[in-house]
Amino acid sequence: MNEVAVVTGAARGIGRAIAERLAADGARVVLVDLDPAVKEAAAALGGIPVIADVTDAAGRAAVRAGVGDAPLAALVNNAGITRDGRIGTLEEADVRAVLRVNLGGAYELTLALRDALADGSAIVNVSSRAYLGNFGQFNYAASKGGLVGLTRALALELAPRVRVNAIAPGLTGSEMTRAMPERVLDKLIAASPMRRMAEPAEIADAVAALLSPAMSYVTGQVLLACGGRSLA
Repeated sequence: MNEVAVVTGAARGIGRAIAERLAADGARVVLVDLDPAVKEAAAALGGIPVIADVTDAAGRAAVRAGVGDAPLAALVNNAGITRDGRIGTLEEADVRAVLRVNLGGAYELTLALRDALADGSAIVNVSSRAYLGNFGQFNYAASKGGLVGLTRALALELAPRVRVNAIAPGLTGSEMTRAMPERVLDKLIAASPMRRMAEPAEIADAVAALLSPAMSYVTGQVLLACGGRSLA
């Protein structure tokens, strides 16, 4: 891959792992995040940092400027937030924020970059196994389920020029995950047939596969990278 790839939520965790993998594959990566730490991540990869909010028009314009005139071969909509709580206990602002960032941001950035996408390019939207339903995450599950619907709709609309797929990771090792109470984390791991969390690099490998020419006839699909958790 010699063209440009955009990865949102790239300062750490899964997003940074995806950026690292695409850079290793030869892409010039535009790393997007609200966190200024994205500068350090980009410097380590020889990439282009963009500190931006993808739900904001000015932020999306900054991402478009970071791409420049080079052909955009890959877009990974990974940026996301959580505001967990039982239905009826969350403030309306928390529900709207999760939908706005996780679903709205992916849609709006894709729209902003649509004309920059090269023929034969690919988009991967990072959903979550939680779209199948998670206790205390109705807003997050709704946003990630919305991403699946968005993926399928965009796959129809952008074909045959651009492929659009989604990946739905399960429990993945990250700063956020490892900050969970040990008893909660142990319970979640025990519920996985693989009896462990995924490493961010494993999710990045799956994203790279979906973006690669080896998947040239695959579009509108959701890859569950959840260690079999979706089988339970």
